[in-house]
Amino acid sequence: MEMPFAHLPVLARQVVEILDVGAAKVVVDGTVGGGGHAALLLEQMPADGVLIGLDRDKEALQAAARRLAPFGGRAQLHHANFSAAAQVVAQAGFSGADAVLFDLGVSSYQLDNGERGFSFRSDAPLDMRMDRSGGISAADLVATCDGDELALIFKKYGEERWAKRIARAIVRQRQVEPLLTTTALAALVADCVPRTRGPERIHPATRVFQALRIAVNDELTHVERGVSAAIDLLNPGGVLAVISFHSLEDRLVKNIFRNRANPCTCPPRLPQCACGKRADVELLSRRGIRADEAEVAENPRSRSAVLRAVRRL
Repeated sequence: MEMPFAHLPVLARQVVEILDVGAAKVVVDGTVGGGGHAALLLEQMPADGVLIGLDRDKEALQAAARRLAPFGGRAQLHHANFSAAAQVVAQAGFSGADAVLFDLGVSSYQLDNGERGFSFRSDAPLDMRMDRSGGISAADLVATCDGDELALIFKKYGEERWAKRIARAIVRQRQVEPLLTTTALAALVADCVPRTRGPERIHPATRVFQALRIAVNDELTHVERGVSAAIDLLNPGGVLAVISFHSLEDRLVKNIFRNRANPCTCPPRLPQCACGKRADVELLSRRGIRADEAEVAENPRSRSAVLRAVRRL
């Protein structure tokens, strides 16, 4: 039985307010998912406004098509990574966008659908690809990377303290039997990580699974490339809003926004700017916007969400 693609959009009210699409002609939802944010934005847009939705997950696009069907041709969906938003918008015949939204990371559907291999809560193939039409899986990475490469992935993308120990254990284990399932990998990681006193806040394999997912989908490269390109895509006065769910993503987004809002490279002691670089955005959320207690109670996954936004000058 196929699992329904449920999508409860995080920070929905804040996204609608900060994008302010009441007069927008072209809006891009670069990570359309099940269409939750997209439906809310289309309701606010003028009757001749078009929303271009992208997703690298074909199952997400199918769900979004069902949810956005009442909007007819005003919702245009494309199988593409959010980092390709500028190309998709150009192919659709538009020169820019009045608002862009990126809701980064893995979706609730992908986490809850055991067969996708994103979570160790059910026994499933070790996949983790957001786009299952191609690319390497997590099982491929675990089977082919040497110990140093695996340790670097776990340390860089998961900030895993025991990265080298876990990598060595994986190399030893695959010489006996390949690691092909989520539960097999989770059990191996749990055996490598020293037990803490008292209840554990997160499962010992959480950081390793995050690291593999980021590596499999090359997520941080797409964030860096996609956020910068989305700023360039905006029409003057247009707004880019980005929702991140872990510190690596959020740090990238924050730094890109700050560099575009304050690009001057002159030494601080220089009395006036000599480099000539000028800001092309203004920050709309210096500290990041988070879910309130009511939303966290309704949707616990919103606890880690951070919304940042800029307006194109």
